[in-house]
Amino acid sequence: MALEMLVGLQIVDDAAYQAYREAMLPLLQRYGGGFGYDFKIAEVLISSTTDPINRVFTIYFADKAAMEAFFTNKEYLTIRQRYFESSVAHTTIIATYERG
Repeated sequence: MALEMLVGLQIVDDAAYQAYREAMLPLLQRYGGGFGYDFKIAEVLISSTTDPINRVFTIYFADKAAMEAFFTNKEYLTIRQRYFESSVAHTTIIATYERG
């Protein structure tokens, strides 16, 4: 069964974050993954974290094994270090769930 995550981010550098998305997307797709929804958020009314959030999206994988393999892939980790770490101040995993 497919695995999906609902993620909130605080993006501090839009251009670098866009470069991250462009660099990692082909690798994500090789693992049977992709993005379902993607929103820029102007105002958060209720939150379970004190970390600010200005972007919310869903990311999915074929299954849990594919997700784990993707996030530990050396190529992904290099892309993450190059773009993600400087462009995102906070990451909040809002939910992880199976979808049918």
